Amino acid sequence: MWRVRRELAVFKILGALVCAGLAVYWYLQGDVRGVVLAVPAAVLVGGMGLRDLLVPVRLSADAQGITVVHGFAGRRQIPWEDIQDVKVDVRRRYGLRSEMLEIDTGDHLHIFSPHELGASPTEVAAALRRRGT
Repeated sequence: MWRVRRELAVFKILGALVCAGLAVYWYLQGDVRGVVLAVPAAVLVGGMGLRDLLVPVRLSADAQGITVVHGFAGRRQIPWEDIQDVKVDVRRRYGLRSEMLEIDTGDHLHIFSPHELGASPTEVAAALRRRGT
């Protein structure tokens, strides 16, 4: 079972509260531009934090297959035989290395970042390959 780290969800919620506080401050100061920037930021970051709290487990595996988060808070069960490929997309840009786990079912491509998994996508892919065989 791989999940979003709780600290990341807390930081997102705190970020949303800071943005909301800035929106109120700028509203009281009469700064419309600040409010226009802070309100959508508060909603977006707050929504992401809420999703992390409501659905912390993004990927799990058992004998029947894997369960992935689908949409905002839905879940989709995928049997092992429906999984066509499990790979890690590694990219280097500006001296930084990033990894994304890709699970291909033919109809859907499920993509997970290290932040969503709370672990390295390379390690998760290896565990899924071992479990699926």
